Amino acid sequence: MQKIQKITPFLWFDHQAEEAANFYVSVFKNSKLGRITHYDEAGAKASEQPQGSVMTAEFQLDGQDFVALNGGSYFKMSGAISFVVNCENQEEVDYFWEKLSDGGEKGVCGWINRDKFGVTWQVTPIVLIDYLNDSDPEKAKRVMEAMLQMKKIIIADLQKAYDQK
Repeated sequence: MQKIQKITPFLWFDHQAEEAANFYVSVFKNSKLGRITHYDEAGAKASEQPQGSVMTAEFQLDGQDFVALNGGSYFKMSGAISFVVNCENQEEVDYFWEKLSDGGEKGVCGWINRDKFGVTWQVTPIVLIDYLNDSDPEKAKRVMEAMLQMKKIIIADLQKAYDQK
């Protein structure tokens, strides 16, 4: 029997579930596309989706399982839910920022307000969390103030704010 992840994000799309799954798998290393299901007659009638069209696309991003559903225009993506991409270095920040924001809307403080499919992401260098939780409140404050001036997070600028005397 296949082990099932306890909690799996389930993303609702109008009709781009398979396209979105393929895109995300192409962006994240160690990722793969899984099972694709299609609407049968009963499912098509209930969902008002075309019979034979893609219903769900399962995919895995770096070990995290997801399911994308083509459910029509009943629900829309919201920035109230986002996915954080924890980055080891500036190269990773740059890569994920460019890939995930392409065709979407870049926000501030490392947020991609919506990618080309409407999903919200936070591209965050791991060091930012350490800096913001530093035992020296002045250092943490300077880092926060620096971050609030950024769209894409620049680690060197955070470091300058952190080290400032």
